[in-house]
Amino acid sequence: MLYHSCDLEQFDFDTTDEVEPLDRPLGQQRALEAIEFGVDIDRSGFNLFVLGASGLGKHELVQQILERRVSDEQSGYDWCYINNFDNPQKPKVLQLPAGMGRQLSKDMESLVEDLLMSMPSSFQSEEYNSLRQEIEDDLNNRQEQAFRKLSKDAEEQGIAIIHAPRGYTLGPMVDGKLIDPAEYEKLPKAEKERIEKLVADIQLELQAMVRNMPMLQREHHQRVKALNQEITQHTVEQMIAWIEKNYQSYPEIMDYLAAVKQNAIENAGAFLPSNHGPENEYAASRVKEFHEYSVNVIVDNQDNRSAAIVFEDNPTYQNLVGRIEYVSQMGTLMTDFTLIKSGALHRANGGYLIIDVRKLLSHGFAWEGLKRVLKAGEIKIQSLEQVLSLASNVSLEPESVTFNAKVILTGDPVLYYLLKAYDDEFSQLFKVTADFSRSTDRNLENLQLYARLIAAIQKRNNARALDKASVGRVIEQASRDAEDGEKLSLHIENLRDLLSEADYWAGKESSHVIRLQDIEQGLEKRRFRQDKYHELFQQQIARGIKLIDTGGSKVAQINALSVLQIGDYRFGQPSRITATARLGRGGVIDIERETKLGGDIHSKGVLILSAYLANRYAPNRPLPLSASLTFEQSYGQVDGDSATAAELCVLLSAIGDIPLKQSLAVTGSMNQLGEIQAIGGVNEKIEGFFEICKHRGLSGDQGVIIPETNRLHLMLNNEVRKAVDDGLFNIYPASQIEDVMEILTGLPRGKRDASGRFSKRSFNHRVQERIEEFQQIQKQFARPDQADNAIEGRQD
Repeated sequence: MLYHSCDLEQFDFDTTDEVEPLDRPLGQQRALEAIEFGVDIDRSGFNLFVLGASGLGKHELVQQILERRVSDEQSGYDWCYINNFDNPQKPKVLQLPAGMGRQLSKDMESLVEDLLMSMPSSFQSEEYNSLRQEIEDDLNNRQEQAFRKLSKDAEEQGIAIIHAPRGYTLGPMVDGKLIDPAEYEKLPKAEKERIEKLVADIQLELQAMVRNMPMLQREHHQRVKALNQEITQHTVEQMIAWIEKNYQSYPEIMDYLAAVKQNAIENAGAFLPSNHGPENEYAASRVKEFHEYSVNVIVDNQDNRSAAIVFEDNPTYQNLVGRIEYVSQMGTLMTDFTLIKSGALHRANGGYLIIDVRKLLSHGFAWEGLKRVLKAGEIKIQSLEQVLSLASNVSLEPESVTFNAKVILTGDPVLYYLLKAYDDEFSQLFKVTADFSRSTDRNLENLQLYARLIAAIQKRNNARALDKASVGRVIEQASRDAEDGEKLSLHIENLRDLLSEADYWAGKESSHVIRLQDIEQGLEKRRFRQDKYHELFQQQIARGIKLIDTGGSKVAQINALSVLQIGDYRFGQPSRITATARLGRGGVIDIERETKLGGDIHSKGVLILSAYLANRYAPNRPLPLSASLTFEQSYGQVDGDSATAAELCVLLSAIGDIPLKQSLAVTGSMNQLGEIQAIGGVNEKIEGFFEICKHRGLSGDQGVIIPETNRLHLMLNNEVRKAVDDGLFNIYPASQIEDVMEILTGLPRGKRDASGRFSKRSFNHRVQERIEEFQQIQKQFARPDQADNAIEGRQD
């Protein structure tokens, strides 16, 4: 069977508009159960790794499952950073119900604005002015009383105290009148001495009184301060009372409001005005100055009705764990708690975080940062400089945020297995694996489901409906993409792209539905856009630059087939393999390996055919053979074992001098028992050789030999199938290497008699005869003792 056609009779619809869209993933039951289990289990370390090739719809399915689940879950908490008035370098964190963070932030802004408006009014009230005046009057009275008492005592003793601009002056009095210096000189000496002594004593009392003035001023200041604090406390308590009432059920907020109240009372002067315009405008403009009373809401879930689903497309370290920003002031970098920014881990807290593991691993320290959070169960915002102990500047140390979310990594299988092998912590943190399948069985049930999948994608993309024939063609292409006629590809992205292109071409033809010809045109145009390098290779062969024969017979030369992949496009091309064989003891030399152009798998294939050759034709004797194999005109890496059968055939041709048909190409792996094994890319390989033969003219002798086990993989294009049906091209399945040689040589394999010799006129006989000839020649060049030692050593 060259093609596994889709039976359209099994479908009971005319277009996909009549088909119920598929509402569950097709062929991904194992992955689906794993995702649902990983999402549902609430245990530490049971995070998910969703692995599969790109384009299988991993992210889309995870998103659908999570959206269905979170519809029954409450939204996460709000997370806020607030000022730590005791230690501003260590901001505190608040965990609040959804929406409360934003409200608290607005309330604090209103509080500051209220204080800016009410505080000046409180200090300008009649009550405050009266109390303040009492304090001022009391100070003045006490100062005056002290001065009057001292002045009265001095006058009684005949001394006047005169208040001068620069202080106080003392002068003697006679009969209650101040005397001038001339009169003073006329006084008796004893009287002057008495006056001088009185003046000295009064001066001491005056000095004592003056020294006591600062104490009075200090007492006055304390009374004014106490009055101000009393007024401030009264005002602040009035303004903050309504906020406290709203949040009295939240102890952490109440503690914060108590700290705000105390700080506002201690710094009441900051709220007092300078020269300004209208009071309302002035207060509103100054609110931002009081950032120490702000609430920095880093996660706001007010608008979320369910748990968060966060997909972080750029998972850098800072984007995951958050960051602390800085502003430049007078050439110095400054920061505070209002410049703390959240990361994806904060936003996903209480919900789900989806990350592409390839992007995660491509950013330095992001993977280590994520693991640190998952192990600790908390998010600690630190810069990379702090984490690596490279920072010497003082920065904030925000309080850690408790983390409780499910982390889901998506990526290629190779990344999963690399992390599994080389990161011991990976298995502890990601205990659930959801492995997406590339294909599913092509049975009757799945064909119906695939039609529903096509309908779902068509309707989701608002594309035209597909008729029955186009649905069948899409299914056939899905088998081609799966490289198996009994499988269906689950590559959703390819399917979506094909439907989009077919819808475009249907629109060009003004068709109301997508028809078979629209699907065919979409496939053909896609192939044409990507076929540049394929055409260049074909041109090189057609022009004789790359040597490939498609007719006649030659010894030690064969056409092998390989697949080249450039981006998403694959195509087959023939390659010439040649061999040499001569007397020697070097075994089979793989020229590709010797020149370091051969991969490990290819080298393994050469060793397998070498073992088969020795076991088949010289089981009890040394094999005196030196042979070489090479891919002609190959200048790049050669790997894989799909050319092993061709390499053995060309080697047998070189040994037995047996011509091989150049009209045939061979592909197939083999084992040490000579069994032909399945290979990949069989359709592309056949079509690649067919195109060369078609360009040179189909003779009816040309064809490709493939493994028997690859027959179920055949999904050949219409042109190849027609040529085979018309007898112009041939497909030969083979299960044994001897089947291949019979087709290539036209000679029978022959049977081995009791003595171990193959029947004459068989290709096996010619190979065996040539090897025996080599053995005889070897004996002629060796002394008897050396020959015996050589044989014994070879048998060992």
